[in-house]
Amino acid sequence: MSTKKEPKELAKQFYTVMYRMRRFEEEVFEFYKRGLMPGLAHLYLGEEAVAAGACVALREDDYIGSTHRGHGHLVARGADLDRMMAEILGKKTGYSKGKGGSMHIMAMDKGILGANGIVGGGIPMATGAGYSAKYRGTDQVTLCFFGDGAANEGTFHESINMAAAWDLPVVYVIENNLYGITVDSRRVTKEHDLAKRAIGYGIPGYTIDGNDVETVYKTMQKAVKHAREGKGPSIVECKTYRHHGHNGSDPGTYRPPEEVEAWKARDPLILFRDKGYLTEKERKEIEDKVEQEVQAAC
Repeated sequence: MSTKKEPKELAKQFYTVMYRMRRFEEEVFEFYKRGLMPGLAHLYLGEEAVAAGACVALREDDYIGSTHRGHGHLVARGADLDRMMAEILGKKTGYSKGKGGSMHIMAMDKGILGANGIVGGGIPMATGAGYSAKYRGTDQVTLCFFGDGAANEGTFHESINMAAAWDLPVVYVIENNLYGITVDSRRVTKEHDLAKRAIGYGIPGYTIDGNDVETVYKTMQKAVKHAREGKGPSIVECKTYRHHGHNGSDPGTYRPPEEVEAWKARDPLILFRDKGYLTEKERKEIEDKVEQEVQAAC
């Protein structure tokens, strides 16, 4: 997926991946509201540019460590929508025969090591995948997704310290949506640009606009190249925002209404449409095709 592509081809891929995530999760939310899926639905709505830009920068044989908010990572990586929806609905045709559900969904055929219901639980797993690649002498890279809340867990510091000391090929991607469940992360961290923590480990750190898929893609290309060349890990902090509460049952009323509206005005799909890379006809063709895929999975 990281081969050189023409701008139009890349634009179509970005929009397809983001729109596929958006529509898939909208349908998941409908199933949740109707009581047709077990467990909770931690939606990725509003954060699509992070997974899209990051996953497009990868090779097919690379790995991904995910989170409890992991649907978007799987969709962006090209996981089978039918098997994803079956897993979320607890069916035996799902990726883990319906036993993992939403928060522990995985797609090993796509290098997805699994979503994780434990905050920060995926960080050491992804670090282990990076160690495996180095031990085996491959140039595979692991992307490790986690949120701002997980960045305050011990697993964050211990794993990144090890990865930095051993030059492991891991890119740590902080999806900073500003809230750990109901807690404003700006109230519990002195430095709000979390990627600056990279300084303490002697590795590159980037704080970027996580709603701009192009910015994410270009930054991830740089970080992935750094890792693949054996130069060690990086931290990429993507400033983004979830459109809904922490999960499907959370109304998110602890967030100021004006803040929510300001971020929704910067919806990743709207920002990308406004750049004018695709015509209205091209977008409609993409949306129609995605709609067919999503409805088939439902």
